[in-house]
Amino acid sequence: MNMVRTISVHGYEALTKALSGIQGSVYILFSGSQDEYGVSWCPDCVKAEPVINKNLEKAPADATFIHCHVGDRNYWKKQDNEFRKDPKFLVKCVPTLLKFGSPQRLEEEQLFKDDLIQMMFEED
Repeated sequence: MNMVRTISVHGYEALTKALSGIQGSVYILFSGSQDEYGVSWCPDCVKAEPVINKNLEKAPADATFIHCHVGDRNYWKKQDNEFRKDPKFLVKCVPTLLKFGSPQRLEEEQLFKDDLIQMMFEED
């Protein structure tokens, strides 16, 4: 049975707080925040999310998966938002899935592909 811990956070500060003290592999999915109906403004995020969730079972048992909602479209489009500027993340587009502390990342349409996601989640 897979013991991947899943956390959902909203915004940069919440992500930074969630990352403090985490052990093991950490994967972060950056996606557009959802509206009052639970739908993201980012159509690629909506398409990628079920593919990623389906493949979470491939992640290491001690891994933590953080789903970070980056904010509304207007906030995200600002070139000076923290997700774009912080050298720990350097997120250029949503959706982006990265392995924290490593160069491994998948972006946009790459996240529609089971095989790419599975390769990222496989243990080193």
